[in-house]
Amino acid sequence: MSDDMTIQIDSEQYVIRQDGEGLQVGRRNGDDVAWLETVDLGLLPPPAREALERGDTSDEALLTALRGVTQAEIERGA
Repeated sequence: MSDDMTIQIDSEQYVIRQDGEGLQVGRRNGDDVAWLETVDLGLLPPPAREALERGDTSDEALLTALRGVTQAEIERGA
């Protein structure tokens, strides 16, 4: 995965991109992206990492993993 990808999690859209050993998760704000979190790829379950490698943003394993990241951001008040 070399470019930003848009992913739909529940009713919200997020932008994800791989950054070295991390996965950046952000929200689009007009033409800009506000990056919320960088997650160590090693913390994602293997099926979610495989979905990233395929570029499959509809894969349920990836959606479940990212749902946890976005929920943590909501609970922190980001």
